[in-house]
Amino acid sequence: MRNIKNKILFNKTVYLMMVIMLAATLTACGTVTSKDKNVNLTILAAASLTDVCGELETMYESENPGTELTFSYAGSGALQTQIEEGAPADIFFSASLKQMKALDEEGLMDSESITELLENKIVLIVPESSDKDISSFEDAGTDKVGMIGLGDTESVPVGQYAKEAFTTLGIWDAVDSKANYGSDVRTVLTWVESGDVDCGVVYATDAYTTDKVKIVATAPEGSCSKVIYPVGIVKSSDNKEAAQKLLEFFKSDKAMKVFEKYGF
Repeated sequence: MRNIKNKILFNKTVYLMMVIMLAATLTACGTVTSKDKNVNLTILAAASLTDVCGELETMYESENPGTELTFSYAGSGALQTQIEEGAPADIFFSASLKQMKALDEEGLMDSESITELLENKIVLIVPESSDKDISSFEDAGTDKVGMIGLGDTESVPVGQYAKEAFTTLGIWDAVDSKANYGSDVRTVLTWVESGDVDCGVVYATDAYTTDKVKIVATAPEGSCSKVIYPVGIVKSSDNKEAAQKLLEFFKSDKAMKVFEKYGF
């Protein structure tokens, strides 16, 4: 009888040890699964980056299974406001240093991550079928132009650059009086494509995306600040390690070749 009791006790002990070991194994597996879970990165990017980032998104996701990129495009000023109001974001990709510096000064960006990545140009465009004799930025201040499309000068970098250029040329008041203002650069591009305005100021990279417009002039040298695109990690990001990895991808040679293909 004692041997039977000892055997039962032994079996219970072995069973209990097996349960403990199994629980420990499951806990360890759970930890691995937690580290390897899928990551969704939210990137707030300037509207002028729509096409190039679309290609880079496909490239990155194919090379990094388990990482999903969600891009949200708008004017850089509108994106700045979203970050200031607490919108969830991992990376901010601006079309101007102004918005990035403002967020950094407010303590909303990871300062060490900010990189001045790209450079662009602002250009004057007209509809492809235009028969108006518009060939320079200076022409925008004459009666050759009845209406011009510009980005909003308060929140859209391309509008701010345009205002700076026209102010330097001494014709801002004349241009402002016949300007139609858009919420982002792609809106201005659409107006020119459709002929709703006689001309417009956009980035060179936007003009390259369509055959419905033609570039007639580049902003005169020194008339406005350099068009620099900075990118950085938002301080409130919950995915800083994954965001840093994406940032390194943006800076890589293969990504830069794609940026160059789109005119940056």
